[in-house]
Amino acid sequence: MLGYTYPLLNAFLTLLWFFLFFLWIFILITVIIDIFRSSDMGGWGKAGWFIFVIFLPLLGVLVYLIARGGKMHERAAKEAQAQDEAFRAYVKDAASSSGADEVAKLAGLRDQGVITEAEFQQGKAKILG
Repeated sequence: MLGYTYPLLNAFLTLLWFFLFFLWIFILITVIIDIFRSSDMGGWGKAGWFIFVIFLPLLGVLVYLIARGGKMHERAAKEAQAQDEAFRAYVKDAASSSGADEVAKLAGLRDQGVITEAEFQQGKAKILG
């Protein structure tokens, strides 16, 4: 049997390099997305940053994160807060139906003969408090 020439430490280092490579790709894509989502830069500014990041990726990303990293974080936090508020407003709107709507549903059930007049009055009293 041939000897094994790939020690365990080399396997760990290979995994580390793969992890760092994919982390680098993630950061690069995040920076490119932030360049195009930034509303405080004009078209020429975005084009300049994009060219800088594409042709000198390591230096471009590091300079971008140093120069605009704080604004990048602020925009992400503001966007997350806006999404959260929109979601909460949607849930509140979907979950809250007015008492008049509920009484109208009960009246429809009463008119169809599904519930009796006494059940209608009991449900109406419960809805209206």
